[in-house]
Amino acid sequence: MNVRTPVTRAVASIVLAAAVLTGSAGCTFFATQATLIQYDPSNGVGATVGDVKVRNAIALISDDGKAVSLLVTLVNTGRKDVSVTLQYESGGEKRTDLKAVAGGEAASFGNVVGEDQIIVLNPGVEAGALFPVYVQYGEFEGKQLMVPVLEATGTYEELKPEDVLR
Repeated sequence: MNVRTPVTRAVASIVLAAAVLTGSAGCTFFATQATLIQYDPSNGVGATVGDVKVRNAIALISDDGKAVSLLVTLVNTGRKDVSVTLQYESGGEKRTDLKAVAGGEAASFGNVVGEDQIIVLNPGVEAGALFPVYVQYGEFEGKQLMVPVLEATGTYEELKPEDVLR
């Protein structure tokens, strides 16, 4: 004879609810939270060197592949003005550019038509490749960025290196 009391029903309901809850949401107990994974939410790459944050660094290649325009934003979260060193290869030789960034300010290069561009002639890369750029300032250890090389299409078309420069 099967006797069902209110207590037995309540216990059975709680056990069933716990089984459904664990079965439907159990994987979230063990999965890595996506919010804890660092990534660059853009086409480019970024890094932090001391108080300077490098944001959305990309290289736009010219139509003939003989030049790239390095687009980058440098954000100085410190109070002091800094000179950031960008090193890369141009025509098989190492080249160094110094870019000043005021304390508490951001400096953008090549992201807007008419803005200062960092042009690399004969970069030795093609669209789809990664262009190595070393970023450093002061006594802080620098970082090597592998900057994606993109074709200058769509919104980037007006930012590619000028024909005169090639």
